[in-house]
Formats: sequence, structure tokens, C-alpha cells
Amino acid sequence: MPDDAVDATVRELLLVMPRLVGRAKRLTPPESLRGFDLAPRHLTLLSLLALDGPQTVSLLAERLGVAPTTVSLLVGDLARKGVLVRRADGADRRRRIVEIAADSRAAISEWLSPGARAWRVALGPLSPAERRVLVDTLLRYEAALPVSE
Repeated sequence: MPDDAVDATVRELLLVMPRLVGRAKRLTPPESLRGFDLAPRHLTLLSLLALDGPQTVSLLAERLGVAPTTVSLLVGDLARKGVLVRRADGADRRRRIVEIAADSRAAISEWLSPGARAWRVALGPLSPAERRVLVDTLLRYEAALPVSE
């Protein structure tokens, strides 16, 4: 038997989620980044670097939940465009550190700031436990969706 309270929440979320995604998609990159054909996969990678600073390819891959080769391809693409730079790790010269290029930092910050501010407004009133429930719920929702190609 369906749970009417759950169904009411499902209806509300089915209405709000497309609006939320639509607004996020309309956050257009600044003029200096528009010619780079940046996709959502780039946005996620750039968000991690903007929020947490320079990282290794393997750490980025782990955090993004993708193979290191996938991150290497994304990083290579963005490095060729001058958005990212790769440098040798001072502690281990075999490892490469990825960071946002100095010339792109301000534009990327401008592009990502509205989304980060909106999350801070939404999450600020919640307790750490409530924030964890929200994230876990979104992850369960993502896992329950069928994958289409």
C-alpha cells in the first residue's frame, strides 16, 4: 500500500528537481570561458579544484568516482585550453598535481560562486546529521535511477 506522505513528497520533488537542474544549467560561464565548450563533467572537476585546491589525478578520480584515465583525459583537455595546469609533485616527482591556471581562477570562481552560495544558504540551517541525511538521500536516489545511454 502506498504511503500518502511519501507520495506527497515525491510529487513535490518531481516538481522542484527539474527547476533546480534548469537553474543550475543556466549558470553560464563567464565570457573568458565560453569558447571552451565546458560540459557538466568539467564543472564537477573544476568545482573540486576550486573548493579544495590542487590535487593529484588519482585523488580527483577517487572523489569523482571515475577511473584515473577519465580524469587524465578531462585534465588534458582543460590543460590544452589553458584552464588547468599540471606540475610535478614536490614530494614525489612521478606524481602530477592538477590546479586551476592562474589566468582562469577568477572566472571559474565567478562561475561557480552562485551555486556554492545557494548550497550554503540551503545547508546552513541544517545540523551536520541533517546534512548527512540529505546527501545520503540524494545518493540513494541517484543509485535507484536507471542508467540510460
